Amino acid sequence: MAGSAQLLCLATSSGVPLYCRSKGESRQLPFSVIGSLNGVHMFGSNQDVLLTSTCTDDTRVCWRVFQDSITLIVMSSEEDASDLYLSRLLDNVFSAMVLVIGLDDLVNLKNVERLKRELRACYKLIDSLLAASDWIGDLTLCVDCVVSPDAAILQEALEVFVAAAESNFGCLMVKGKVVVATEKWWRLAAQEVVLLAWLVGSLAPNSSRDYPIYLPHGSPTLVERFWSPLLEPLKTCLRLHQCSFPACIPLHHSIIGLLLINREQNKNLFTLQPHGVENSQQQGAILPPERCRSVLRQFYTLAVSAYFPADTSEDKPALHEEFHTGFTHSPTECYIAAEDHKCYGIQTQQHQLFLTFTADTPTFALRNIATKTLNLLTKEVPF
Repeated sequence: MAGSAQLLCLATSSGVPLYCRSKGESRQLPFSVIGSLNGVHMFGSNQDVLLTSTCTDDTRVCWRVFQDSITLIVMSSEEDASDLYLSRLLDNVFSAMVLVIGLDDLVNLKNVERLKRELRACYKLIDSLLAASDWIGDLTLCVDCVVSPDAAILQEALEVFVAAAESNFGCLMVKGKVVVATEKWWRLAAQEVVLLAWLVGSLAPNSSRDYPIYLPHGSPTLVERFWSPLLEPLKTCLRLHQCSFPACIPLHHSIIGLLLINREQNKNLFTLQPHGVENSQQQGAILPPERCRSVLRQFYTLAVSAYFPADTSEDKPALHEEFHTGFTHSPTECYIAAEDHKCYGIQTQQHQLFLTFTADTPTFALRNIATKTLNLLTKEVPF
């Protein structure tokens, strides 16, 4: 089931609703329900109890307070709505608000009505974070990427283009996924890079935006002059955006979903069409795309919550669960076997690989296939 979700944003001090965004068939919540959701959290705070999440038979609810000023509440009945995902969703939503309108207006709430109007500029970005998409960076906090066979010439063109625009930060994107970027772009905080990619992806298609400017005399054809000679490599990137890497890389036929994360550079390759778009219909008959996406997201959440240790900052709640009592080692591999699929995950010092397989793949073969896939991708793909 697809499920639905609702996101509430309130002023922490007064409990005044600032906005409500929804996904699916959610109806507008009455003020009494909003007040109850905020009230139970405030009651806990007054008793020195931090309420972060709870769940019913079909809905999970999470609360987060940011800067002692903004309270975000999310309710979701989606299949893959884990505490990890919902907590990162709330963190991404607040950071999206900061990205668009700045932190000062969010911390110093002097005029609530004016803030409500300003927050409308965030709606498209916030809605894109709520909606299911071909990206997974909202969950992994790594930017979604595409590996192009023409990366070298595209990188060279980007460097020249960015220099002409008198900037150190630039990237080439296709359908919300980064193809190449400048060195200083990769030095930005991981969440900033992810949100910038989602911001561009949430905007309506256009030949130009206000981010690069076109001087009437100095550079009236800035984009065309640098990128027109590379039209064919750019078209290749467009064809690759769903698979995320060249089709010439021979993956095992049983793989139907793939997530490769570069832990050092905070970027990932994510695809539900690992064998190319032309084979997607056959794969869809095995496991529908929405189901495959949900399975891979749930498996990632399980792995990083229960098995693979992750660094946590002091200002964010720890969502890592303790491994089974009696084991002193840190696991580097895990798998699950379900009725309609199987999954396998591997963690190394630099990479994490999560694979979804067809249900008829022998369980004993998963580790061998996953290990070979990781070696193949890290050697054949500069990632």
